[in-house]
Amino acid sequence: MIPFSVLDLSPITEGSDAAQSFRNTLDLAQHAERLGFRRYWLAEHHGMPGIASAATAVLIGHVAGGTSTIRVGAGGIMLPNHSPLVIAEQFGTLESLYPGRIDLGLGRAPGSDQMTARALRRNLASDSDEFPQDVAELMDFMSDQPQQKVRAVPGTGLKLPIWILGSSLFGAQLAAMMGLPYAFASHFAPEQMMDAIDLYRARFKPSAQLVKPHVMLGFNVFAADTDEEAQILATSMQQAFVNLRSGRPARLPPPKPGYAEQIGPAEQALLRSVLSCTTIGSAAAIRKGLQDFVARTGADELMITSQMFDHTARKHSYALAAEAMRD
Repeated sequence: MIPFSVLDLSPITEGSDAAQSFRNTLDLAQHAERLGFRRYWLAEHHGMPGIASAATAVLIGHVAGGTSTIRVGAGGIMLPNHSPLVIAEQFGTLESLYPGRIDLGLGRAPGSDQMTARALRRNLASDSDEFPQDVAELMDFMSDQPQQKVRAVPGTGLKLPIWILGSSLFGAQLAAMMGLPYAFASHFAPEQMMDAIDLYRARFKPSAQLVKPHVMLGFNVFAADTDEEAQILATSMQQAFVNLRSGRPARLPPPKPGYAEQIGPAEQALLRSVLSCTTIGSAAAIRKGLQDFVARTGADELMITSQMFDHTARKHSYALAAEAMRD
């Protein structure tokens, strides 16, 4: 059985607030730990009314402090938003507090709209070009090199696993060149998934961190006791995607039965594209969906995301996914 992990955006649902989202996140992390998931990752997004994980390192500390064995990390930190030294210090602090349990996934997207990106004090003209250098600089700060004039304290000398995240061929090439594990965002941007996997594996160069390629793929799971119930629960995420791509980001809405039949052809095509790496249904359907996806991609690990409006239903979805994995 390959490892399975959890991706959480700490969703803010309609009628709720960030404080409740954080309570749900910790509860879900403890649930995932009991179920045997390997990692629990949180993602950096800014200015999104339905996502509470903007201060990602802070929330990672909250989750790691409330769990004991599951790895906790960032999926990911959008490095162009930050100084590499600051991230080295933040994650050096986390690794010092929770040794052997912290992961650092790095992405080059802003995780926000352009106006919010400017408010983050980013140099928008050169971020993409500087991402490989920023990753290398961050790794230098985390290494144990006595000749360094600038040191991350804490951070220097800590063996913190670093991942490259991506949704295009750029991240695949960088991860392969640097000999780092690669996480592809197939749960919302699946178009170049297979090309990215092939490129990463073909060009991978072993490193001190990793001797052979390791691919983790994002995958949406909406599981329930019946196929019909699962289809209804999945409509919250469907609405959220359409709202976001239409320029109307909002809090995660409640389920809307028959939603896909109520929208136009363009919106239906959008959902077919962005949610193609998804399985929806009862335990039997979920089991087949997971098996087929792993067989098609050869994934070394899956990162499951189940964005549901109802927290209890979401926990049940992960329980059914864990059962399917064991089978």
